[in-house]
Amino acid sequence: MNNQFEKKAEAWSARFSEPVSELVKRYTASVDFDKRLAFSDIEGSLAHADMLAAVGILKDSDLQAIQQGMAQIRAEIEDGRFEWKLDLEDVHLNIEARLTALIGDAGKRLHTARSRNDQVATDIRLWLRGEIDRIVALLRELQVALASVAARHAGTIMPGFTHLQVAQPVTFGHHLLAYVEMFARDVERLLDARKRVNRLPLGAAALAGSSYPVDRERVARTLGFEGVAQNSLDAVSDRDFAIEFCAAASLVMIHISRLSEELILWMSPRVGFIDLPDRFCTGSSIMPQKKNPDVPELARGKTGRVTGHLSGLLMLMKGQPLAYNKDNQEDKEPLFDTVDTLVDTLTIFADMVTGIQVREARMLQAAAEGFSTATDLADYLVKKGLPFRDAHEAVAHAVRKAADAGKDLADLALTELQAFSKLIGDDVYEVLKLEGSVAARAHLGGTAPVQVARQAQAVLDRLKPV
Repeated sequence: MNNQFEKKAEAWSARFSEPVSELVKRYTASVDFDKRLAFSDIEGSLAHADMLAAVGILKDSDLQAIQQGMAQIRAEIEDGRFEWKLDLEDVHLNIEARLTALIGDAGKRLHTARSRNDQVATDIRLWLRGEIDRIVALLRELQVALASVAARHAGTIMPGFTHLQVAQPVTFGHHLLAYVEMFARDVERLLDARKRVNRLPLGAAALAGSSYPVDRERVARTLGFEGVAQNSLDAVSDRDFAIEFCAAASLVMIHISRLSEELILWMSPRVGFIDLPDRFCTGSSIMPQKKNPDVPELARGKTGRVTGHLSGLLMLMKGQPLAYNKDNQEDKEPLFDTVDTLVDTLTIFADMVTGIQVREARMLQAAAEGFSTATDLADYLVKKGLPFRDAHEAVAHAVRKAADAGKDLADLALTELQAFSKLIGDDVYEVLKLEGSVAARAHLGGTAPVQVARQAQAVLDRLKPV
């Protein structure tokens, strides 16, 4: 009897008069990629078996046999001894077949009151819940790396840009803390999405629920789910949670891509703000002088890969009627690849950011270009009583004169500046200094070094392990 399940590989084989063709087997099988759900499948099955025994559907002896069999299967998978069979189509049937081979009829009773439809939905949620926790931890590591560099460079002046034109001076630490904020929002989104991932579909069976007296709340408590899916049709067909995760993951990668673009620009010899450690770069097969920022470039490219997975999942679901359809087998590969890409990218970036070598003199030189303290001069005039629009106009004329003369505003003589407003005194030169400009913005969220240092330390105090 134990071999009967293996001879009839498909769980529905008695219904059909001819076997599935080899091409169709390969086309429809998912075991090559969904076997990564194996431990989640075992965990869900053990909780299901515990519930079946608690409500009197399974004998205690059957439960013990299932627990012992699953322990052996887990060990075989961990040791690489488990034989995955394409004929058994997916992770669920492979584990069930092996369990039946090990413990006989007790293994066949495990599938009572459930379907692969609610089983796979449970497995994916269990697996994704753990991956979200891992990704959140990696995001926090990256935030710590960014904040650590920001703390060291709280007073390192660089140009701030709008439209990629020099706008106002900021500090390098302030610039990096902007990404800390982006990744903090990513953490919030992922943790919020986790709440909707963490709802139990098991008990919905194929689509209509179960005629057995199942205790879904017990299973939810056993598995650590925060709630139970309330509608059996929705429970087996819902993939909103996977789409929502991929949307949050796409935003993480968008932020990574923006950071990558800046690292690439900053590393260019034409800018020369930073250098990256050699281990994150490669050379050229023909140009011996080259040092290419391959990691940021590839991360920028992988962002398209992740956002493409989000689009794919949206299209996967858009035309599906209730309830479960085979289309949903296509949800796993994009979801798995999104997680893998995100985990690898965040791990590498936390290490790479820590190793950034900052060229402070070049940053300071660049900040002195492009009349970056022009707004400070306008603010100076406003504080002297001039309406802002008039101050703006006066400074615009001063910038034009300085540009025509090939000078910076601070290089103009006092008499030249006073030609644009009699309110200008000799104290104006303190305002036109880069250091004075950044120090003046000492409010919460401003670029003053004291504020940047405070913000960076707050991040480290909150996130860095003791």
